[in-house]
Amino acid sequence: MNSKEILSKLIAFDTTSRESNLKLIDFVHDYLHQLGVSCELIFNEERSKANLFATLGPDDRPGIVLSGHTDVVPVDGQNWTFEPFKLSEHEGKLYGRGTADMKSYIACVLAAVPKLLKEAPLKVPVHIALSYDEEVGCLGVRSLLESLEQRANRPKLCIIGEPTELKPVLGHKGKLAMRCDVYGAACHSAYAPEGVNAIENAAELIGELKRIGTELRNPELCDSRFDPPFSTVQTGVISGGRALNIVPANCRFDFEIRALPAHNPKEVAQQLEQYAFEQVLPKMQAVDASSDIQFSELSSYPGLVTNAESDAARLVAEICGSEEFSTVAFGTEGGLYDAIGIPTVICGPGSMDQGHKPDEFITIEQLEACDAMLARLSKLLRA
Repeated sequence: MNSKEILSKLIAFDTTSRESNLKLIDFVHDYLHQLGVSCELIFNEERSKANLFATLGPDDRPGIVLSGHTDVVPVDGQNWTFEPFKLSEHEGKLYGRGTADMKSYIACVLAAVPKLLKEAPLKVPVHIALSYDEEVGCLGVRSLLESLEQRANRPKLCIIGEPTELKPVLGHKGKLAMRCDVYGAACHSAYAPEGVNAIENAAELIGELKRIGTELRNPELCDSRFDPPFSTVQTGVISGGRALNIVPANCRFDFEIRALPAHNPKEVAQQLEQYAFEQVLPKMQAVDASSDIQFSELSSYPGLVTNAESDAARLVAEICGSEEFSTVAFGTEGGLYDAIGIPTVICGPGSMDQGHKPDEFITIEQLEACDAMLARLSKLLRA
C-alpha cells in the first residue's frame, strides 16, 4: 500500500482521545507483522489504549525514532463538508480528521517500511513509535519513554512528524495546566458579608494571574525565537454559583502556563499558590474557618530547544532540504524525548493551520514530499 492508501485506513479509525486507539494499533501491528517486523505494545492500565514500538534494522546500536501520536481532537460542534472519518479527495487535497495532525506522517512512515526492509541493509536502525493521548497532555508516550530508558542502546535522535510543512522545527514552549478550587461559605445574598464569596475570591486569584502574566512580558525574559516571545498565562475555564440570591460557596477555574524552554512554568503556579495562601485565604478564613483553596495539576509537558548544530538538526535539515530552523507555538512530545537524552526535531507534512478545524486537510503534494523525505533518510542510513 502507498501512503495515500494507508492514510485512508488510518482516518477511518475514530481515535478521538476519549476513544480507544486499539483498532488502529491492531491494524499497524498486523501490517508490520506481515512484513516481518515485530512490535512491542505498551498498554494503559485499563488496556483500552496502547503505544506501539517497532524496530527495523540492527538492534545493537542507537537508532532513529520516527514518532507520531495516534489520537485526534473531537469533531463535535464542527460543521464539516466532508465526512471526518473517511478520507475524501478534492482538488488536490485529502480531507479527514487527522490528515494534518498527524496521521499523514504515520501513513508515510508505514508506506516506507517495505523499501526500508528490501533495499540494502540499514546501518542505522529505524524505530517506529506511535503513542496515545498526546492531545490531552502527552500522556501515553510517557510509558513508552520509560521503556526506552531501559534499553541498552537508547535511540540517538527522534523525528516527530507534527505538521510543519516539512520544515525543521527545533523548539516549542512547555505547558502546565492547573485547576484551582475555591471553597467559601454560602448564605443569603441579603447578608452577603456573613458568607465567603468563592467567585469573588477566585476572581482575585485570576487577577493575580493576569498580573503575573504581564510581568512575564519583561524584555529581559523574552526569547525572540518564539511567537509570542514571552511565556503566557491564561484562564480558560471557570464555573461557580447556583443562584443570584445565594453567596456562592464554590468556584473552580482552570488555567495554563505556556512557558519558554528556559522558564519553569511551576514557578508561576507556586507564585499564585503563595499569593492564595498568604493574601486571600486568611481573609476568607477570618469569616469562616472552613474556607479553603486547593490547587491540582491537570497535565504538563516540558518545552523543547534543540541546538541547530546538533546531529539531529543537521540530519533533518539534510533530508528535508531546508535549514530554515524555526519554532512552533503548539506543544509536542519532543520535550519529553529530549528530557531523557534523545535529541528531537519536529518535521512533518501538512500545516497546523488546518489542524483541529472542520474540513481538516493535507495536500497530496505534501504527502508525496514526505514520502520523498523518508526515501532520502533511507538512502542516508545505508551510506
